[in-house]
Amino acid sequence: MSENTTEPPRDLLFTECEQAIGYKFNDPSLLETCLTHASIAKSRLTSNERLEFLGDAVLGAVVCEMLYHRFPQKPEGELTRVKSVVVSRNTCAQVCRRLGLERFLLLGKGLTTHNTVPSSILAAVTESLIAGVYLDGGFAAAKSLIERWMEPEVEAAANSGHGRNFKSILQQLAQKSYGETPSYRLLDEKGPDHLKCFNVAAIIGQRTFEAAWGPTKKEAEQAAAQNAIAEIENDGGDTAGA
Repeated sequence: MSENTTEPPRDLLFTECEQAIGYKFNDPSLLETCLTHASIAKSRLTSNERLEFLGDAVLGAVVCEMLYHRFPQKPEGELTRVKSVVVSRNTCAQVCRRLGLERFLLLGKGLTTHNTVPSSILAAVTESLIAGVYLDGGFAAAKSLIERWMEPEVEAAANSGHGRNFKSILQQLAQKSYGETPSYRLLDEKGPDHLKCFNVAAIIGQRTFEAAWGPTKKEAEQAAAQNAIAEIENDGGDTAGA
């Protein structure tokens, strides 16, 4: 949504947005802030950036609890891997698309000229709405929202990697789209020697993709490749600096 006066009244769009997300705000101005990108806000402090920061933390806490109770037999490293996929920018953007929230975004004119909204903006509004519901209705309301939104994403992430070689898929995609072969960088590892987990990022040319955790380096690389595939598919292959 832009500043075009021919567009429907904002209160109507906000009502439709509430229906889409399954929550009615007590404070409509808070919902407006959730949907306001910095490109149209009077200042960065009146955009949804601060809400995005809070929403990311609330999302992480709820997803961790979901995984802890849902998968009592999975070790910490595997839970960390699944969490990294579920709370990622790619997943948040997918949720935004699935709910059809793009049409409610308040964007500056420069962004409304594009055919598609960048994934980073879609991910930010998902996190902002989570924060808005948390502030407006409390933790229980935000938890209920997140559980509804992320249930299919948790299942998909938990089942991913079984029977699919994401490194092979990424290699084919990278060579076709970039003329490059992916590499993998170990960013972090934690835990005792007998129970370590590893944080790995896939790299294509000058672009470093979102990292992922795994209970072994091999599984972390597979999860990192899966993240990279999702990013490339979401943004059409635009490159970014490492």
